Amino acid sequence: MMRRGKALLEASRQGSVDGNSNVANDKELVHKCHSDPGGGRALGAIPRTYRHRSVSGALRKCVLTLDGYSYVIEQGALTIVRRSSSRSKGECATPTDEQLDQLDLDTEHLPAVDTPDACDKAALRLRYLLRQLNRGEIPAETLQKNLQYAAKVLEAVYIDETKRLADEDDELSEVQPDAVPPEVREWLASTFTRQLATSKRKSDEKPKFRSVAHAIRAGIFVDRIYRRVTSTALMQFPQDVVRVLKTLDEWSFDVFALHEASVGAPVKYLGYELLNRYGMIHKFKVQSTILETFLSRIEEGYCKFHNPYHNNLHAADVAQTVHYMLCQTGLMNWLSDLEIFATLVAAIVHDFEHTGTTNNFHVMSGSDTALLYNDRAVLENHHISAAFRLMRDEECNILQNLSRDEFREFRTLVIDMVLATDMSFHFQQLKNMRSLLTLAEPAVDKSKAVSLVLHCCDISHPAKRWDLHHRWTMSLLDEFFLQGDKERELGLPFSPLCDRNNTLVAESQIGFIEFIVEPSMGVCADMLECILGPLHSNPKNTTNTSGQEPINEENTGAEGSNKFKIRKPWVTCLSDNKKIWKEQAAKDAEARAKLEEEANGEQPVATEE
Repeated sequence: MMRRGKALLEASRQGSVDGNSNVANDKELVHKCHSDPGGGRALGAIPRTYRHRSVSGALRKCVLTLDGYSYVIEQGALTIVRRSSSRSKGECATPTDEQLDQLDLDTEHLPAVDTPDACDKAALRLRYLLRQLNRGEIPAETLQKNLQYAAKVLEAVYIDETKRLADEDDELSEVQPDAVPPEVREWLASTFTRQLATSKRKSDEKPKFRSVAHAIRAGIFVDRIYRRVTSTALMQFPQDVVRVLKTLDEWSFDVFALHEASVGAPVKYLGYELLNRYGMIHKFKVQSTILETFLSRIEEGYCKFHNPYHNNLHAADVAQTVHYMLCQTGLMNWLSDLEIFATLVAAIVHDFEHTGTTNNFHVMSGSDTALLYNDRAVLENHHISAAFRLMRDEECNILQNLSRDEFREFRTLVIDMVLATDMSFHFQQLKNMRSLLTLAEPAVDKSKAVSLVLHCCDISHPAKRWDLHHRWTMSLLDEFFLQGDKERELGLPFSPLCDRNNTLVAESQIGFIEFIVEPSMGVCADMLECILGPLHSNPKNTTNTSGQEPINEENTGAEGSNKFKIRKPWVTCLSDNKKIWKEQAAKDAEARAKLEEEANGEQPVATEE
């Protein structure tokens, strides 16, 4: 650590400061540097201080102050203080009248809003503005500029604090103990939080994409949607598959019907159809035979472990739901071609080679995959790694015509999206997006937006038509019970909902809908309306891509005021399905009570021999 400190300060120091050198007297060395090797921001000259104290020739304490953070090294331990407690000369908690009189309200050379100095500047200016308003001596333009700056500083501080607090708790802590049965609460906690694993480190901010232009596809895209998929230049589609795919734009698309029509190959045909509809095959010069081979190999990977739920049917269902979100809400108009390509591929591969067991099972059983990925997002890391390894095969390389920059952007986005499907990050993901949307002018990062969309689509089956949802639920429970059987064989404790002899099916689905799916779909809808509202207000930036009106307006009650809204077909489905499960839960409770009465009434009577 001392050598790093020396390297950072070598350019500005005078003489030699060595941790092993003898210094006769206590002294404090202060050095200043005007580079910013870590922040990447053009903030001009930012003072940093470095101090070390040595006693009797031994280095006892080092302090490095950088952008308002103090890094204290003392006796081999590193302590990071969030804000420096020191102030510049002349600064004080409450400014004097003399300081206010000398204040310059020019806004051209103020510090960046996300720096500690900005808070002091904003506070000082607000006090001055308040005094000048009382005197009636402030120009309107000056007032407006300074208030705007202060508002941006407050937003920056709010974002900073939100990120800091993001990991400290989750929304499950707000659930009342008696709101759900203990077993269901345990399942929610173990699946959608990190309570059974080590605490995670805050993830770094993902790089923002350089391309932010809207992908506008007018008549060309509409033509692609309705053109025949049996074109001689493309992969041949069976007529039964063509018939089923006519309903591809519906929210409750029947992927089971596609599975039957395609003779067990829904990913192959649905994946090809989507990439063709969005023009990805033409745009990125993907050869038809390579795409067909890639999709076939992906399908084989989904069928590798014969899972009842996490199989090729689930992959096709999630990909179709993502298509609905892209097309029917107008989200595709906010994304570039490459971002749409990455989003569709991420949906297709998001559970590739799933083992039919949970991350926690891998960790508890000490599987090779858990060892490989150090118990962190075990399955999600494997899905990504295995998919990209497959694309390294020339026969499956659908990315071979991407430029180096395009490939890096594509890969980064796919990694972000698939990692975000780790259910243990659920509450943090929702909390961060909620906090962002409360800002006056929220700037939603594209990576985080499409990651939330994929996560919501991944857990969306309770928001589909009842017959589809019920079938998915039974398949998922079958998979859970198979894991429970393995846990019994290995002598491991049952994971929640994995004991086939002691699982509350209806209650678990009610809890899943109320605490997981409904809040997720609500936040996702709010995010989409926030993103797409500005596009909708400017007709030049929107395109009707499906022949249907993807958006509508709802009157807010104010005269001449309309609020942008997207259609939410999942709201009705969630309400209907929850109602059915509650009726089933009541019947199950009565049946259990009756069995208990019968068991208590048939106790054997002791007799004397």
